[in-house]
Amino acid sequence: TQRRPTDRGWKLFAFKQKRINGNAIRTYKYNVLTFIPLNLYEQFKRAANLYFLALLILQLIPDITTLPWYTTLIPLVVVLGVTAIKDLIDDLARHRMDKEINNRKCEVIMDGRFQDSKWRDIQVGDIVRLKKDDFVPADLLLLSSTNPNSLCYVETAELDGETNLKFKFGLRVTDERLQEERQLAEFDALIECEEPNNRLDKFTGTMLWNTERYPLELDNMLLRGCKVRNTEECHGLVIFAGNDTKIMKNGGKTRFKRTKIDELMNYMVYTIFALLLVVSAGLAIGHSYWYDDIGGKSWYLYDGLDQQASYRGFLSFWGYIIVLNTMVPISLYVSVEVIRLGQSKFINWDLQMYFPEKDTPAKARTTTLNEQLGQIQYIFSDKTGTLTQNIMQFKKCTIAGHNYGTEPVDWSWNRLADKKFSFMDHLLVARVRSKKDKEATEFFKLLSLCHTVMAEYKDDDLVYQAASPDEGALVTAARNFGYVFLSRTQDTITIREMEQENTYEMLALLDFNSDRKRMSIILKFPDGRIRLYCKGADTVIYERLSPNSRHKESTQTALDKFANETLRTLCLCYKDISQDEFDAWSRRHREAQVSLVDRETALDRVYEQIEKNLMLIGATAIEDKLQDGVPETIAKLAKADIKIWVLTGDKKETAENIGFSCSLLTDDMDIHYGEDVKNTPETMRHGKRKPEEPFFPEQGKNALVITGGWLVSADALHIDFVDMACECESVICCRVTPKQKANVVSLVKKYKKAVTLSIGDGANDVNMIKTADIGVGISGQEGMQAVMSSDYAFAQFRYLQRLLLVHGRWSYIRMCKFLRFFFFKNFAFTLVHFWYSFFNGYSAQVAFEDMFITLYNLCYSSLPVLLVGLLDQDVNDRLSLKFPKLYLPGQQGLLFNYKNFFISLFHGIFVSLIIFFIPYGAFLQTMGQDGEAPSDYQSFAVVMSSTLIFTVNLQISLETSYWTFVNCFAVLGSIAIYFGIMFDIHSAGIHVILPSIFTFTGAASNALRQPYLWLTIILTVGITLLPVICIQFLHKTIWPSVGDKVQRNRKKYERELEEEAKKKPSAFQRGGRSRRSAYAFSHSRGYADLISTGRSIRHRPTGRAGYQGSIREVPHREAENI
Repeated sequence: TQRRPTDRGWKLFAFKQKRINGNAIRTYKYNVLTFIPLNLYEQFKRAANLYFLALLILQLIPDITTLPWYTTLIPLVVVLGVTAIKDLIDDLARHRMDKEINNRKCEVIMDGRFQDSKWRDIQVGDIVRLKKDDFVPADLLLLSSTNPNSLCYVETAELDGETNLKFKFGLRVTDERLQEERQLAEFDALIECEEPNNRLDKFTGTMLWNTERYPLELDNMLLRGCKVRNTEECHGLVIFAGNDTKIMKNGGKTRFKRTKIDELMNYMVYTIFALLLVVSAGLAIGHSYWYDDIGGKSWYLYDGLDQQASYRGFLSFWGYIIVLNTMVPISLYVSVEVIRLGQSKFINWDLQMYFPEKDTPAKARTTTLNEQLGQIQYIFSDKTGTLTQNIMQFKKCTIAGHNYGTEPVDWSWNRLADKKFSFMDHLLVARVRSKKDKEATEFFKLLSLCHTVMAEYKDDDLVYQAASPDEGALVTAARNFGYVFLSRTQDTITIREMEQENTYEMLALLDFNSDRKRMSIILKFPDGRIRLYCKGADTVIYERLSPNSRHKESTQTALDKFANETLRTLCLCYKDISQDEFDAWSRRHREAQVSLVDRETALDRVYEQIEKNLMLIGATAIEDKLQDGVPETIAKLAKADIKIWVLTGDKKETAENIGFSCSLLTDDMDIHYGEDVKNTPETMRHGKRKPEEPFFPEQGKNALVITGGWLVSADALHIDFVDMACECESVICCRVTPKQKANVVSLVKKYKKAVTLSIGDGANDVNMIKTADIGVGISGQEGMQAVMSSDYAFAQFRYLQRLLLVHGRWSYIRMCKFLRFFFFKNFAFTLVHFWYSFFNGYSAQVAFEDMFITLYNLCYSSLPVLLVGLLDQDVNDRLSLKFPKLYLPGQQGLLFNYKNFFISLFHGIFVSLIIFFIPYGAFLQTMGQDGEAPSDYQSFAVVMSSTLIFTVNLQISLETSYWTFVNCFAVLGSIAIYFGIMFDIHSAGIHVILPSIFTFTGAASNALRQPYLWLTIILTVGITLLPVICIQFLHKTIWPSVGDKVQRNRKKYERELEEEAKKKPSAFQRGGRSRRSAYAFSHSRGYADLISTGRSIRHRPTGRAGYQGSIREVPHREAENI
């Protein structure tokens, strides 16, 4: 691509035959013109809707129709209308969101100067000016900024959920030549770079400018979704725009998610279709034989049509397709949508999932997956920002063999103290303030000097900016104990030591990296002494201690204790250096710095020479603060037999440490590491392992800790990896990319056919969230990408237990009960026509009145079963959380499957048989009180329909576990509505208005005034309900489920819960295993290079007001949450 002149200045010109995307994003599906045709097309892709459309067409053919066309048209229009309105509301929300983002303003060079432009109008090749706190609108090449050396700090919460700042910098050549507006407008260059991709951690390209070629890398890029911090202004060249940006590429493909019940329901509908065809074909054949034997020979049945028996059978087949179509009623789909919408609203309204601190309620962003929440088997969770708050707190320390950190401290004596810092030990404060404890003085002096933190005053408050939250927590701790880091320059550090300000000359800064696991600083004191301060992981520090160093054993004991409490530890030590020793080392250091071959290794060798014979001072213990309730939530979900995997980009030690602190890993687990398992031929066997042979034959709980690199090396052994991991109680995957996260979820879905849930808070979790059956986003943070792609969103991980164990379980139970009963009531209703066929010559004559058939599923039987689907609960929410085992039936799919379907089918056959044949027997050879025989077809239909309405409404009453006034009103109201409408449409007045439609004039009043017909109705209803009552009694007394047992002792358990609530909850008990905690350091290099080269320091002199440092600016965040 090359910048060429156009009407808007300069553009990137694409040589490839590919359209470069604009910057507008589009997530909506419809517009004004396409909504109706596209929505109808999508709805008619559902087999059921297409089936009912075909039925409607059949009913318009006079020779075939056995029911009026409106019996199908009215329900079909209602279904299509309700679904279309729901889709329209969802799409309007997407339109609003897209419009808000696309209409954001930024400054772009047009006609040689910066002008306001909307995000959607930005093109590849534009030069954009961003100011502090602006979001980056596209993937930009950073050209220059107001900071020295074009340094620019960005917050990547939208990308990875982390709130600590990252730094980016422009090329030296663009920094020097592209500061002015005129220079930027005249900038022309040839940019060659990679194709758009989803790699957030990689970018490669080159820039050809004025015959010189310059390499481009990720550190030169500002990615869309980042937020500019600590920088007044910066300028960038748009490289990727719109859907080509890395954040949009990372979104992955939007998948249409369906629940297991949806899939099962579709298969059952196909089964009913097949049953319908078989029954209709059998009855049609019966009609052909009947016409040959009886119908064609009976003069009184002659209809004036000379048609063959086979043709009449063919017409009868289509007639029965119409008559029996209510086995798959269209109202089923409307009712399912209403129930799902209601369940979603209950989630939104749940105050126990509302987070008041950030005014964030739970949000169901989809209405189609609620019952799937009751079937989750695997949870895949991000770590940073999801399990943890990404807030580090200085909790404890050991100095010269003494441990501190037990009682809260008052910091009022220190005017520069951070008000949010808390520490638990007065004794240490007293020792530091007395200035008599040399070790304590050195301890906090080291913390205030040995770091890469930068400082500034903001609103008269000293704030720190650190490469990692750990660094910020340590420097804040030193600040509160009276050793306040004030400012730094390229070669000095100024601190305030107990009201006395001192400046130290920085001779060298030996930065941290993941191999060294330590950092050091060499300082020249005001009195001329040279001292090296070092802090690092205990495993590397102890190897470098002097034989004369004291307190090694006591510090080791303290480290073990801190590790058992899952705190992140660092050892602190120092070394005095003579001038001659430093001069000799400095020469070797400078030689290594300019080495052209393997510079990193050369520097590490030089660092090793000076970092030895160290004297131990003590150790710090930092808590990587978990979100509230995480350990309890994980423990409760584990009791529900839900397996939790943590997928994180962090290093192994950190992830394992968090695993212990949140109860994901426990002391009784055997922890297996991927690299060890991979190298054991007895376990992996390169894919030749027998399927039934376990990977871990030992009894007990297992846990697996693997890295992204191991996943790549095990790429050909997917099935073995899944089998091995699924044998474990917990799995932690470290150093995994966003794509690998999604791949792990896909593998479990593919090979285990399991229902999965992913939960995360950053853009690096979006692919995983979209891949899982259920995606949950943690909202309330600044990064909202995960929420935008999720199905459900809330503010805290702990709400997940309520979402699954309460709302998910209830939704599953309600939907299963609804479907079982819905299928039953429609089989009971429709199959009456089947039994009636044996007495009407298989002529597709209906057993009920037309309006009864139309209104049966709309008015007479829909409300009670709908309310069960919305409101029913076997036990309340508190007992659902107390007994996680209640969740197991959903995981195993016990409440709705083909077995339940056929039980509903045979129950419907039994009830339809009773409803037809008992009234049939009662009508044979009978005489009314007035001497009349009400054995006509219309009276028979009235008795059967009345019996059916009583039966289905009382049957749902037996199935209801949770009674409210609304349920009671629905059952009684449905019966009352039936009788009210029936007497109306059987009246003479309505017959006069529409004589061709309302033909049952006086049938209801004539039949229902006969006492023996009421006796018939009561007898029939009793016989249909008696077996159900007996079976329910036997099940609950002889074979009770876990839910039945909890229900039986509900009051006892509720009293226990009330007593537990009155008692003070015991503190969470840490594990007792002796293991090494993770060391508290950044996962990447710090700011040492920027500091030592002076790139982050302003070269022009600036006066310092008060204690203000020489650093340009830092984010407006409290120190512990940088």
